[in-house]
Amino acid sequence: MKITDHINNANGKTLFSFEIVPPVKGKSIQELYKNIDPLMEFKPPFIDVTTSREEYIYKEKDGLLDKKLTRTRPGTLGICASLKHKYDVDTVPHVLCGGFTKEETEYLLVDCQYLEIENVMALRGDARKEERYFTPTKGGHQYATELVKQIKDINEGNYLHDSIESSDCGDFCIGVAGYPEKHMEAPSLQSDLKRLKEKVEFGADYVVTQMFFDNQKFFEFEKAAREMGIDVPIIPGIKPIAVKRHLQLLPQVFSIDLPQDLIDAVEACKTNQEVRQVGVEWAIQQSKELKEAGVPVLHYYSMGKSDNVKAIAKELF
Repeated sequence: MKITDHINNANGKTLFSFEIVPPVKGKSIQELYKNIDPLMEFKPPFIDVTTSREEYIYKEKDGLLDKKLTRTRPGTLGICASLKHKYDVDTVPHVLCGGFTKEETEYLLVDCQYLEIENVMALRGDARKEERYFTPTKGGHQYATELVKQIKDINEGNYLHDSIESSDCGDFCIGVAGYPEKHMEAPSLQSDLKRLKEKVEFGADYVVTQMFFDNQKFFEFEKAAREMGIDVPIIPGIKPIAVKRHLQLLPQVFSIDLPQDLIDAVEACKTNQEVRQVGVEWAIQQSKELKEAGVPVLHYYSMGKSDNVKAIAKELF
């Protein structure tokens, strides 16, 4: 079922969903199952599965370092199919511009269609670790708007090299990212909202936001988006703080602000277990306020661990 149908069928009830990261290649999927199993009691209508782009690694060969391009976490589509079969839940593979050509994207979408996966998350993706700025893959897309358009074209039977008149073409529900504190590369929140509106105009059906820790930023973002004419569902993304290092890491990587009350509470912790509890309690309060405001879904960034997300979900669902 499409994400938008899940939302419509809920009749105003806030749904629960979460995002997982594929294991490093060579690792069993069983560990992933162990972390998903405890969350299924809260009846998530869908689970997002991230896609990692390629990165360079260095291997010693004949006394020299050999530079190789590889993906350390492949398997997004296989995991989506596995979860769909095991749990009878809709899965949402993330589709990236970075690291994929338009041809590879088309093949991926055809595979999704064959697996009866109806939802995809269209993202530009990050720059590679060794890059300062995002560089599009040769033969790939530079912007998420272009990726959304390609997916929408397939929905209409327009493939890269063929136009097909058929009722069996793709019918994907397309999610895109929104940034309550603006994308780090955007010159202003207003210009970032204009890019978001373009993605919706090109065919995006719903928005999932980047993590934030101050609900007021989400409410202001949502209000500004509505005033600009963005009328698709906007789903808040929540991440519970788990370790002290997040105080430096999250603002650095995601260009977000942390409320001083949260910073003070984390800094007062003596162990990461205490930090984890602070993160859970903060996310519970965030979630309760968002739920009372009538958000369609509360979407949690689990990073493959479920104990803190389960503790939050128990209080809300």
